[in-house]
Amino acid sequence: MKPTQNLAPNSNNLLAFGAHPDDIEFGVGGVVAQHTRAGNCAHLVVCSQGEAGSYGTPEVRTREARGAAHILRATLEFVELDGDAHLEIKVAHTIRLAEILRRVRPEIVLAPSPEPNQHPDHSKLGQLVRDATRLARYGGIAELKDLPPVAVHQLWFYALSLESEPRNISPILFDVSPQEIIADWTAAMEAHQSQTTARAYVQLQLTRARLNGARAGVEYAVALFPNDPPILASLTAANKAANSF
Repeated sequence: MKPTQNLAPNSNNLLAFGAHPDDIEFGVGGVVAQHTRAGNCAHLVVCSQGEAGSYGTPEVRTREARGAAHILRATLEFVELDGDAHLEIKVAHTIRLAEILRRVRPEIVLAPSPEPNQHPDHSKLGQLVRDATRLARYGGIAELKDLPPVAVHQLWFYALSLESEPRNISPILFDVSPQEIIADWTAAMEAHQSQTTARAYVQLQLTRARLNGARAGVEYAVALFPNDPPILASLTAANKAANSF
């Protein structure tokens, strides 16, 4: 009989993907700060240098991303796929991202929403990450044979705007109200000065978080959208989870 493969990820490891150097910070920086403030590991993967943007050079935006990752207590790497504003859905990209998943072995993955009403790089990356989490667990993929398979426990999608929130998935709200978390999140967003001087992105995201918080009876909350329904052991566990927010 063939031995059962160990697909277990590293406990509490978080892996966040962004299409551009500022996506993770603006979209889900508060959740990353909450995670690392609790003593957990987070690794950020950025899939372009923002070279097609109207503000900031690739060199500037890369430097800003490194500064923001430091504020969030996260490690960071850049992956070259097709380049900013040129991302396409390709099997080669899916396997490249699956290789990162196997190397990092995260328990939790964050990715942009695949909702099409947004920058096309965001939705395409969301689809690629969703497919990569599947391929990362299959032992027979030749291109990935040097790394053991891994089964991600939960893939969460984040939305950079109201328009990019998935229409067919109910969100889970994460309380990011503690002042130290808001301070980390704000500082990480403000590290992207080439973007924040162009538009009031920081206030936009904090306002969204305040509105989500008002829905849940807390000061600030970030909406994440589960790719698969979260599994809880019991009604008691569900009640504890609800009361922890």
